[in-house]
Amino acid sequence: MIDKNRDLIALSISVLTISDSRTAADDKSGNLLVERLQSAGHRLQQKAIVKDDIYQIRAQVSQWIAQSEPQVILTTGGTGVTGRDGTPEAIKPLLDKEIEGFGEMFRVLSFESIRTSTLQSRALAGVANGTYIFCLPGSSGACADAWDKLIHEQLDYRHRPCNLVELIPRLRES
Repeated sequence: MIDKNRDLIALSISVLTISDSRTAADDKSGNLLVERLQSAGHRLQQKAIVKDDIYQIRAQVSQWIAQSEPQVILTTGGTGVTGRDGTPEAIKPLLDKEIEGFGEMFRVLSFESIRTSTLQSRALAGVANGTYIFCLPGSSGACADAWDKLIHEQLDYRHRPCNLVELIPRLRES
């Protein structure tokens, strides 16, 4: 539910496409995420494409989380089970906390459209150095479902009863 008494807080969000074949010209999933976040009133901090290589993925995300911005990183690609799919292995060591419910809910929602194929998804989310990270599959349908059905509401300060935005000031507490 949206609380009309609260104003939207625009977040700074970076998008990372992980692919051995995509370019800026044909990055359908990355572009979909950029369009969705901007339509929701957020700011694109940076967009990049890296090869499906654990060290390239980790290097880019590490660079972003070492800065004060972005507040959120959305990755697309590399969450499957093939030999080249390494996003979870790249990201998990960086996480201070994993948000297990994200992957669980994503797979439940995906079941509605792709049935048991959702078992192949290793989508995950967590917090690293005060930055939210969401790792999504490479398909544009999966990215749309993740944004529209899960991420969008949690990145909207007006969403009740609670949202991830109101926790940002407390993410670096020790």
